[in-house]
Amino acid sequence: QVQLVESGGGLVQPGGSLRLSCAASRSILSFYRMDWYRQAPGKQRELVAMVTSGGSTNYANSVKGRCTISRDNDRNTMYLQMDNLKPEDTAVYYCNGRDTISEYWGQGTQVTVSS
Repeated sequence: QVQLVESGGGLVQPGGSLRLSCAASRSILSFYRMDWYRQAPGKQRELVAMVTSGGSTNYANSVKGRCTISRDNDRNTMYLQMDNLKPEDTAVYYCNGRDTISEYWGQGTQVTVSS
């Protein structure tokens, strides 16, 4: 069973930056796709960004130009660099990894953007 552990969340002022990490308990080379999702209180979980094993990326319109997703296969870790954060970015952020057998979720990390 693969475990994904997010870290890097916290409280930040509007306009600030955070880098989220998602560390896997084994090699992520088999993950053909890895995603960051977020869920705000009272809202559905939404896809924030995705990266394929080939390095292709895609972003939600709401974060495009402010976030950068990346994966480091040597460190078995995926990242989400978030800049110019806004209060509406406040949510629990989850990472997701998919291989040919299943998909795996982390437990989430809280991001709060507030002055």
